[in-house]
Amino acid sequence: MSKPDYMMTSKDGVSGIAATAAELGPWFHNIHLPDGTQTAPGHPLGDFPAFKWRQIAAHLPADLSGWRVLDIGCNAGFYCIELAKRGAQVTGLDVDAHFLRQAEWVATVFQLEDRITLRQGQVYDLARSKETFDLILFMGVFYHLRYPLLALDLVAERVGRLLLFQTLTMPGEAVLSLPKNLRMEQRSAFLDAGWPKMAFIEHALAGDPTNWWASNDASIRAMLRTAGMDLVRQPGREIYLCEPSARVTEIREERRPEIDAATGRAIRPGR
Repeated sequence: MSKPDYMMTSKDGVSGIAATAAELGPWFHNIHLPDGTQTAPGHPLGDFPAFKWRQIAAHLPADLSGWRVLDIGCNAGFYCIELAKRGAQVTGLDVDAHFLRQAEWVATVFQLEDRITLRQGQVYDLARSKETFDLILFMGVFYHLRYPLLALDLVAERVGRLLLFQTLTMPGEAVLSLPKNLRMEQRSAFLDAGWPKMAFIEHALAGDPTNWWASNDASIRAMLRTAGMDLVRQPGREIYLCEPSARVTEIREERRPEIDAATGRAIRPGR
């Protein structure tokens, strides 16, 4: 698949760090390297993801020493670097080997390779792990998934202290106080502005056929609650900082049989 023009890095007339960055292109994260080189300065979203980090940074502990962090969909490692700078031991997970090569190089450029571990894989791989993390970043991934709620449940199982969640949303911020139950003839309530909804994108959005879902704000809040996450605050639009709810153990046990069956965890060896 061809890459957008903003992901291209010219190799003409550059040397040193800039030359290596060009060789590792194309880039999706615009990372400001120590010599002043920017890896994707022409990004159509602007200085991405730095502008998102500026929204988030003050809402996370300044000292993350002793924290174990997982960045799902780490791409070229922008957030891995920022969190490692704060003292965290960070695991970056991404399905794309190209981005992981970039992240590995960026970690060495910032001399943070001892604090950053990179793995190739998908969010669903968490089903076969017992690791827990103090902080999990689940940003820019949810709407690319065919099975988003399964992924959210798997992520929630691994959250020790905080979950930072971000996803593509539908317009509108109305949120209803939801009834505990509806009669079948009351289904017209689903059409109300603040009812939790997800729009399914059959073809492509912004030229990307992996953009499958756009949720409204009410839907995101509701899905996080059903996964056992309580909303602490919203650092920015489409960004949700959560912590495990008081009922998280009970909720996880309720979900476990279905998750185990969906992921194959329920199958005994030899079956």
